[in-house]
Amino acid sequence: MAKKQEVDARHYDVILAPHITEKSTLASENNAVVFKVAGDATKPQIKEAVEAIYRTKVSAVNTIVVKGKTKRWRGKPYKRSDMKKAIVTLAEGQDPIDITSGI
Repeated sequence: MAKKQEVDARHYDVILAPHITEKSTLASENNAVVFKVAGDATKPQIKEAVEAIYRTKVSAVNTIVVKGKTKRWRGKPYKRSDMKKAIVTLAEGQDPIDITSGI
């Protein structure tokens, strides 16, 4: 029997925020949730953090590094920072995570 994980402060350092877009909303129909995560977070760390914070079982974690765009402001170029996203697929039979409510 697996023991329940305690929510640690380091879990909140891994999961930064939910990533809410049209595409992530469509993914929620397939039992997946998209999060913005720390740039140095690994897949096992992300899985552990989601399971501890939301008390659910995770079956898969896929990560994507979105490169920052080069933009211009007042004629001067600047670069947005890179962002790492994690697509977390929940196990079959798990209740979906409601990211609109608080933790």
